Amino acid sequence: MLAEMLDEWERRCTKEILDSVAGDGVVEQYRRVGQLSFSEDLHRIDLAVRAWARHDEAVAERLRRIDNERMDFLRKVFGSFLTDPDEIEARSTLAFALAIGRHFIAADHRGRTKHEAIHLAGEHLLRR
Repeated sequence: MLAEMLDEWERRCTKEILDSVAGDGVVEQYRRVGQLSFSEDLHRIDLAVRAWARHDEAVAERLRRIDNERMDFLRKVFGSFLTDPDEIEARSTLAFALAIGRHFIAADHRGRTKHEAIHLAGEHLLRR
C-alpha cells in the first residue's frame, strides 16, 4: 500500500504535470508547471512525502530520484536561454527552492499577495 501511495504521488505531482506541458515551448512549460504544481492539494502531498523521507531511506531515495527529474526539467528550461552552467544551476536551485519552500514563507509582501510575490520571483528567474 505504501508503494502504491508513492506511485500515486509520483504520477500526480510529477509525471502528469510534465506530460501535460510537453508540447509547449520550454519557458511556457516552466510557467505551466508552476501553475499546475501550485495547487494546495498537490503541495501538501509533496510536503508529506518529504517529511516521510526523513524517516524512511527507501522513500528518501525515491524522493531524490523525483527531485533529480524536477531539477533536470528546470536545467532544461534555463539552459534554453542561458549558456553559463553556474547560472543555470543557480536559477534551477532557486526555482526549486521557491516551489518547495513557498509554503513556509510567513512574511508580508508589501502590497502584494503571497501568490503575487511568488509569481514575481518565478518570473524574475526567467530574465535573460
